[in-house]
Amino acid sequence: MNHLERLEARSVHILREAYGAFDHLAMLWSIGKDSTVLLWLARKAFFGHVPFPLVHIDTSFKIPEMIAYRDRLAAEWDLTLIYGQNVEALDAGQTFPGGAVDRLTCCKLLKTDALKRTLSGEGPRFRFDRTERQYRLDTDIQPYTGVIVGVRADEEGSRSKERYFSPRSETHVWDIAEQPPEFWNQYKTDFAPGTHVRIHPLLDWTELNVWEYIERERIPVVDLYFDRGDGTRYRSLGCGPCTKPVMSTARTPADIVVELRSGHLSHVAERAGRAQDLDDGGGLETLRRDGYM
Repeated sequence: MNHLERLEARSVHILREAYGAFDHLAMLWSIGKDSTVLLWLARKAFFGHVPFPLVHIDTSFKIPEMIAYRDRLAAEWDLTLIYGQNVEALDAGQTFPGGAVDRLTCCKLLKTDALKRTLSGEGPRFRFDRTERQYRLDTDIQPYTGVIVGVRADEEGSRSKERYFSPRSETHVWDIAEQPPEFWNQYKTDFAPGTHVRIHPLLDWTELNVWEYIERERIPVVDLYFDRGDGTRYRSLGCGPCTKPVMSTARTPADIVVELRSGHLSHVAERAGRAQDLDDGGGLETLRRDGYM
């Protein structure tokens, strides 16, 4: 068994452990490469069927190709897809740019707060009708007690502090100092009532591993990750106004694998194009402590 096969086996094991441990389980799908690999692994773990809903937080500022890809895959793979949104903040114009708030406040409102309210059932959920390819208000408001997330430890500093099974408070606040130890592939899955748990099956994967796996499995990812003729591509995807591409001529997963192995991007952080990571005030770690992915 090679390294990629070992990573796959561990991720599948964690997915099955999560499914057995949590009655109300969901998976976050950002539409990016990591969460799409996670979705692929879930289909493998459960023999082609994903037995829990996928949740996407739609800020209304995502790049249009991302939303088109999301809905196409949901229909083709017969997925239970739900999106959540902070409708009140959008209606009040509490957005960046062009709105009444700064970038991090916009992220908190449209991502963190929307995510927490969607997971708790306090905010609206919109469920994808695969037949009509339309979204309808979901009547199921049961809170999700376990949430699977495509977090990787190597992607960003605060994510390296995670566990495979990471408890949060009832309000989704993350106390980094209160994480359970995980030794010898033993995971704590029994938590006190009211605990919200994030599950991270990709924690030990690297960016290179993800692209090697995409190439090996021929996983369809949104084509924003590839050079479409202008010598640039996106390395990390987020909201359109706050995400920038990198210089790269890679047009296939194989090209990206070669590029990453070459060290060409070793001096550029994977999320360097994500503006919220660069803002003063703690950036992504501040958002994550409060409940963001």
